[in-house]
Amino acid sequence: MKRRELGQQITGLAALDEPVRRSLYFYVVERHREVSRDEAARAVGISRAMAGFHLDRLADQGLLETSFRRLSGRAGPGAGRPAKLYRRSGRQLEVSLPQRRYELAATILATAIDASKTPQTYGALKKTARMIGERIGSESKARAGSRPGKKRLLADTVAALAANGYEPVRATGVIRLHNCPFHALVNEHKELVCGMNLALMEGVVEGLDLPGVRPVLDPKPGMCCVTLRLSVR
Repeated sequence: MKRRELGQQITGLAALDEPVRRSLYFYVVERHREVSRDEAARAVGISRAMAGFHLDRLADQGLLETSFRRLSGRAGPGAGRPAKLYRRSGRQLEVSLPQRRYELAATILATAIDASKTPQTYGALKKTARMIGERIGSESKARAGSRPGKKRLLADTVAALAANGYEPVRATGVIRLHNCPFHALVNEHKELVCGMNLALMEGVVEGLDLPGVRPVLDPKPGMCCVTLRLSVR
């Protein structure tokens, strides 16, 4: 990483070294949708003007993206001015001193696996991902105590996935993963990454011994390619 790029990464992270601004950033991130200044101000307990100041600072640093839309849903005269809305940007910040390039190593490994084009290599990758996922699930289940119920196991599933960067959100009948921790590899190695994610999730569910939960490939823009479907029983 060049000195200028490193400086930009540090500046971006430093923008979060302010309690109010950090709270606003986390609020926007956790909504998984666009957020207005008014909503953010109410959530954090500050004035609209202060919320706008800090949100715009985050946008200036590339941590948030902005758009304009009329929240009333109306158009034409009398519909009011469009509101400025904020959502998390796709910018990735990562600083390591001294520098470590784990993403480069991951790219090399993924490129080598794709270049091999053998069922044995892909099979070994999925087997390893499933084994590691099973370990994550088993460790989570052990923390749940003896004979945990399905509700507790589902909560532990969400916690385990959150701890590994997937940003899970439980909705009706599904657990959606709003972030792919391997996003930097997806453009060049989508099939490889999605297959690895699916195998990992299958292992997590198996390790938790969680009936009625089925990981499936369900790609959606800006999310992980895997969704966990929950049975209605």
